Amino acid sequence: MINSIKKGFQVGIKTTWTLGKIIFPVTLIVAVLQYTPILPWVIKLIAPLMRLFGLSGDAAIPLVLGNFLNLYASIGAILTLDLTVKEVFILAVMLSFSHNLIVESGVALKVGIKLWLVLVTRLGLAFVSAIVINLVWQGGSETAKYGMIQAQSDEQVSGIGSILLAAIEKAGLGILQLALIVIPLMIVIQILKDLQWLKKFSKGMSPITRSLGMNENTSTTMAAGLLFGLAYGAGVVIQAVEEDGVSKKDLTLAFIFLMACHAVVEDTLIFIPLGIPVWPLFLIRLGVAIALTLIVGFIWKRSGIMSRKGAEPTYEK
Repeated sequence: MINSIKKGFQVGIKTTWTLGKIIFPVTLIVAVLQYTPILPWVIKLIAPLMRLFGLSGDAAIPLVLGNFLNLYASIGAILTLDLTVKEVFILAVMLSFSHNLIVESGVALKVGIKLWLVLVTRLGLAFVSAIVINLVWQGGSETAKYGMIQAQSDEQVSGIGSILLAAIEKAGLGILQLALIVIPLMIVIQILKDLQWLKKFSKGMSPITRSLGMNENTSTTMAAGLLFGLAYGAGVVIQAVEEDGVSKKDLTLAFIFLMACHAVVEDTLIFIPLGIPVWPLFLIRLGVAIALTLIVGFIWKRSGIMSRKGAEPTYEK
């Protein structure tokens, strides 16, 4: 156990350093750009589109960063913005469905999932969820408070030195909050690995995969995606697909589920510093994933599409 904790701590420090190299410069650059004409001009240009999702124009920055980079980069940008609780929650839901598109789409392509299916599913869920939440939720108009990072005061920051100091302070606090979450999380994950609980979790997943219309041999793929995500768990997911002989139908259903709900622990906990309710975020992702998988599976079963195409896995060697 001590070795697991030590190894997990080391991995946590390494992960914090790796992710911090993304978050710190992103936070710093966005914070500085707020005091230049560039950011206001971009915000004004895209504000009409953002209003459709119930967001202000500057919310496009974390959306773009989250989709092209990762959640940590988008959170770094959010920490620099004055947004309402509702806006931050909508961003969290959108980014939970659609983030790190380049890397995670690559994982899907590696195991034979079509790119169009990945993009339509993830971007579609992000856009639709934002529109629905904006129409249904009438509250959340208060300004969001980001843990140790407080909202900007009315006092204007002036001078290059003061601007840089304020930006560095925000970036530094963002890294500190990241470390407080990532390090304990990596310790827990390492303990789970060393105790081989992934295998036990996979066996426990078997009834769930069956209820979602998949065979039992899909459970390891599902477990890896749920625990580690599509990026961090890429190796485990690909290995599981290759070794377990998952059919094309089951693999597609599994990825439809995982595209809506993967890395449920990490992707939920990292939003805590943003001061939003994380339980609704978790339940929305899980509920949408279950409903979407059941609906697609039912349609395919009735139409016989997958049976006509064959059931063999199509991953690339």
